[in-house]
Amino acid sequence: MEKVQNHIQANRERYLEELFDLLRIPSISAQSEHKPDMQRTAEWLAAALVKAGADHAEVMPTEGNPVVFAEKIVNPKAKTVLVYGHYDVMPVDPREEWRTEPFEPTIQDGRIWGRGADDDKGQLFMHVAAFEAMCATDSLPCNVKFMLEGEEEIGSPSLYGFCARNKKMLKADIILVSDTSMISMEQPSITCGLRGLAYMEVEVTGPNKDLHSGLFGGAVANPANVLSRLVAQLIDDEGRVTIPGFYDKVRELTPAERKAFNKAPFCLRRYKQALEIGAVEGEAGYTTLERTGVRPSLDVNGIWGGYIGEGTKTVIPSKASAKISMRLVPNQDHMEIAKLFEKHFKAIAPKSVKVKVKSLHGGQPYVAPTDMPAYKAAAKAIETTFGKKPLPFYSGGSIPIISGFESILGIKSLLIGFGLSEDAIHSPNESYGLEQFYKGIETIPYFYKYFAE
Repeated sequence: MEKVQNHIQANRERYLEELFDLLRIPSISAQSEHKPDMQRTAEWLAAALVKAGADHAEVMPTEGNPVVFAEKIVNPKAKTVLVYGHYDVMPVDPREEWRTEPFEPTIQDGRIWGRGADDDKGQLFMHVAAFEAMCATDSLPCNVKFMLEGEEEIGSPSLYGFCARNKKMLKADIILVSDTSMISMEQPSITCGLRGLAYMEVEVTGPNKDLHSGLFGGAVANPANVLSRLVAQLIDDEGRVTIPGFYDKVRELTPAERKAFNKAPFCLRRYKQALEIGAVEGEAGYTTLERTGVRPSLDVNGIWGGYIGEGTKTVIPSKASAKISMRLVPNQDHMEIAKLFEKHFKAIAPKSVKVKVKSLHGGQPYVAPTDMPAYKAAAKAIETTFGKKPLPFYSGGSIPIISGFESILGIKSLLIGFGLSEDAIHSPNESYGLEQFYKGIETIPYFYKYFAE
């Protein structure tokens, strides 16, 4: 391992330059005008993996954006690790809130600033760099396969079919993923649970055209007003989701489990200070850690309707819409929850409007056992580089395809992410600490070593 670590130290600047080249490509999967950028990113990664030491790499077409597959087989009898990551990134809106150019990465205050710096290009590229270091020093103890997709930020719609068609090619002992966060650099952690996701879009339609708010106001239902009332009814004063049946399958933690869960380091004062909020809010009777880790939630992700341009335009809009996400916990099924949401939303709507409800995408919750060999190898690797044992941690986020891997491929996933809450993923001014980036590259080879042993 000394040779590997020396190689990493000698190539730190080159790794950073290569990551910057990757970050400059605006691979936004949610926006169709970036379709050529998705292909360009996939081709860049395939070339990088061959250069790093893969036996071969190819850009494989899907119904949507391509999947990059690469592999290096050191010994057919050795353990096989399948590295998963995604090269697509979130849109940059609102653009005016960025302090730097989203796709021109820069280093300031010891951090890499730019869209995808953490999620997931920065974390994905750590694996490419670590793989290169092991190949260059003839130190790779496992077979390694890479599966890098370009649709995670829109729910991985094409990857389910890709996995089903390529089970033999993707056969492995564990799926290794870095697309999550740690508690802190002082207290590392391994994500052993993800919340599921049901993502909906609703449309409320009133009159057949926009109306003059003076001539019709007070006589005709305003879709924007109605939508606001409907959304407000989805959560009660205790912070609980009001959809009938929503909590039916949620398993309540025992007092002992809750006590153990809340042992994770957390400072409410610093949490509020970092977000510049006066108070936290959520389901009554639960801590902030519980609310974001082991309890389900519902949030409006976007809401629109009517005139929002400069100046005034006094209209009653014909339509108003919203995107709404529900984060789910083990035992909740995203398809069942989507149906319950649709039924409830239509039931509470007044007859003065028409309502459309559409399920955009979703995924099941995921739990990774802490007693599996891969988890133990990761814990030992992190302790080696951080000097402290990692805690198991439940993330409030979702990676819908992870539960899909288990159901389709029959393979568990190990989630060793190096992100931090201050990285502002999905938001303007996303960043990734240089220390996080390099510490990840240094840690990953130890995982291979201990997993092989």
